[in-house]
Amino acid sequence: MRQVPSGGLSPSQAAVLMRLHRDGASSTTVLALAEGVRSQSMTATLNALDELGLIERAPDPEDGRRHVITLSPAGQARALEEKRGRGAWLVHEMERFSADELSAINEALALLARLKT
Repeated sequence: MRQVPSGGLSPSQAAVLMRLHRDGASSTTVLALAEGVRSQSMTATLNALDELGLIERAPDPEDGRRHVITLSPAGQARALEEKRGRGAWLVHEMERFSADELSAINEALALLARLKT
C-alpha cells in the first residue's frame, strides 16, 4: 500500500499521515519508532507535513520538552482522501485475480486475523 500514489506526498509523509489518522495523537519519538526511522528523519517528515498544514503540534502537558502531534482538520480530510484512494486502488488491483485466487486470499486473511487474537 505504500506504493499507492498519494497526491504529492512522499511515501513516508503518507505513512505518517495515515498512522496519525489511525492511531491518533503521538510524539516524534513514538512515530519514529513505529516507522522504523531516526527521530531526525521523522522531524523532517513532520516539518513537511506541517508546512502543508496537515498536522498540528502542541506542548505535551506531561513533558514540556515534547510536542503532541495531531492531524489538523486539513490533515483529517487528506487522510480520508488517502484512505478512499487506497481502497479504490485495491479494488482495481484485486480485479486481476481469479475466483480461486480470491478465495485463497480470503482464507489467508482469515488465518492472519487469528494472529490478532
